[in-house]
Amino acid sequence: MSTAPDAAVPLDDADRPSVPAKRIAIGDAADHVKHSAGQPVEIAGWLYNLRKSGKIVFPIVRDGTGLLQCVALKTALPEETFEALKHLTQESSLIVRGRLRAEARAAGGYELDVESVDILQHVSEEHPYPITPKDHGVDFLMDHRHLWLRSKRQHAAIRVRHEVIKSIRDYFDSNGFTLVDTPIFTPSACEGTSTLFEVDYFEDEKVYLTQSGQLYNEANAMAFGKVYCFGPTFRAEKSKTRRHLTEFWMVEPEMAYADLEDVKRVAEDLVVYIVGRVLENRKEELKTLERDTSRLETVAKPFPRMSYDEAVKILQSKGSEIQWGGDFGNTDETLLTEDFHRPVMVDRYPTEIKAFYFQPDERRPEVALGVDVIAPEGYGEIIGGGQRIHDLKLLEQRLDQHQLPREAFNWYLDLRRFGTVPHGGFGMGVERFVAWMCGLEHIRETIPYPRMLYRTRP
Repeated sequence: MSTAPDAAVPLDDADRPSVPAKRIAIGDAADHVKHSAGQPVEIAGWLYNLRKSGKIVFPIVRDGTGLLQCVALKTALPEETFEALKHLTQESSLIVRGRLRAEARAAGGYELDVESVDILQHVSEEHPYPITPKDHGVDFLMDHRHLWLRSKRQHAAIRVRHEVIKSIRDYFDSNGFTLVDTPIFTPSACEGTSTLFEVDYFEDEKVYLTQSGQLYNEANAMAFGKVYCFGPTFRAEKSKTRRHLTEFWMVEPEMAYADLEDVKRVAEDLVVYIVGRVLENRKEELKTLERDTSRLETVAKPFPRMSYDEAVKILQSKGSEIQWGGDFGNTDETLLTEDFHRPVMVDRYPTEIKAFYFQPDERRPEVALGVDVIAPEGYGEIIGGGQRIHDLKLLEQRLDQHQLPREAFNWYLDLRRFGTVPHGGFGMGVERFVAWMCGLEHIRETIPYPRMLYRTRP
């Protein structure tokens, strides 16, 4: 005898099995609402701001991926929880749980209806968070850089920096370059010792913090063909300009069997690739930074090109006092690019103002086969490089002319003794590039903890 199955009995809400809240990032709110609408979530973060309206509290929470407005109703929460939330202070840490929904008027386009809250730490009202919505001086903000990074603009700048660095790696990794690390401690200078930090090593030996990985990268290129190194570099220039840091990050590609034109091509391709990625992936950050992206959108190949000779004539026509043989200052670089929205390439600088390793032009030995890529809008040189000397005798002569100790460079000379070939490369400073992308006035906001002439803390 067959029996009929038991009839289904509707459950009251109180009888439904509880679904644990899934922890998500605020940046994933859109995806959650699209695919899991109505399911409870939890957000772990910090209180960014708080608005109150009678029996409703609107805490805005940040978690590092974005901002989310929450809606807490007095009638939906235990009184103790609601009161604690109502009096929560800026940057207190908390975990909120509830259900997400789209809300075009809210920050980020979504709201969370709060069902429960865990407050991990309530920032003391006696010692409140020091960075408030009021205006603060730059020195105050730099003294609190470890906290200033939590602000919306600084957060946006560092996100753009992340995109720039990722783009750099993706470009080289996708174009046949091998990442080969170079040392931070170096026994000799790349361009003389006047701008190097000297460090006491073991048994009274002196070494230097690297100002470039280039010399070692030339050795790497002779082993791997196309390489790049990427890391911190150090310059002991006593400069206080808005373009200088004493510690900054630089990417340096180097290529065997390459000449100046190859260097220009890779530099141009790299810049266009990075700008495109930033425009594609960091629209919201650029909007937060109030960056005029119309200028960045014009960055395409080919870049305007000119020789040093032509650049000097242009500068003189614009009122600069530059004379042939002098290096360009910040004002000169700004004048050169003021008629362009794209970076400008200037090549063949005087040999005497370039480092010892630059290959002279065979037709004009007084100029070197080097190139600078100068960003528009006053951001200055973002790339410097060129073709390296591959002839042993010429390199020995240049070392002597620059009064550099031959013994310190014996290993470097070996590269010309064993399988020498024409080769070249360049260095690109990340921070200047990020400043240009973000439209920032000062380079100090492009790196989490800037090191400058009079700042080593925090």
